Amino acid sequence: MCLVLLAYDVHPRYRLILAANRDEFYDRPTARAAFWKDAPHLFAGRDLVHGGTWLGINRDGRLAALTNYREPHASGKSFPSRGNLVSGFLNSHETVEDYLERLRREALAYNGYNLFLGDLDCLYWYSNKCDKSETVTPGFHGLSNCFLDTPWPKVVRGKESLARLVMGDDFSTEDLFVLLADRTQASDEELPDTGVGTETERLLSSIFITSARYGTRSSTILLIDSDRQVTFVERSFNGSEVHDTKVCFELR
Repeated sequence: MCLVLLAYDVHPRYRLILAANRDEFYDRPTARAAFWKDAPHLFAGRDLVHGGTWLGINRDGRLAALTNYREPHASGKSFPSRGNLVSGFLNSHETVEDYLERLRREALAYNGYNLFLGDLDCLYWYSNKCDKSETVTPGFHGLSNCFLDTPWPKVVRGKESLARLVMGDDFSTEDLFVLLADRTQASDEELPDTGVGTETERLLSSIFITSARYGTRSSTILLIDSDRQVTFVERSFNGSEVHDTKVCFELR
């Protein structure tokens, strides 16, 4: 997952509005979002290499979303999969605070990452690159491959677009998918310097990424309203093929 946008506790109907893109190599095997056979209370897509996920929710309202921290020169091929941190939280009976404490103890065991995790009562952001957690405050937030609300062009653009939609008269899931399909690249003077070179920084600066081998594999909309109703819509991309998966359910 390389971009997560949140409207948290700012809309009269929705407690949470989440719009996210997962960017990955095209040849990495992936299962579309579904209730898992081995964890039927959990709804998420699935990485078929290591079995974890990048974004999910369970029937009790626990939710989590992951982005990698961009550090191109880091070595960690033998490190555990970060996607298991998401599914681990969704399957855990630990409190959010206890799970965060475990993440801190195990911070050096993983390559760099960011996590949103929590429930309807409290949502947190945590990164093992600064070993820091913060309570997510009501408002509009964006997370890419640096820290929470770091003003990379795609984060700024995404937050501004989300705010315009959410604070307007009405919006639909399709409006949010249009936001996530934005292929506008930043100008060179706006690009961050994360060590990947200007050409790659430019490629990665758009909300929706396309290249020969790597790009946006899926877009996800997650809505939770004031009546605890969940709407989860995943739009997955496989070449020219586009597939939508939608589920609605009430939290326990």
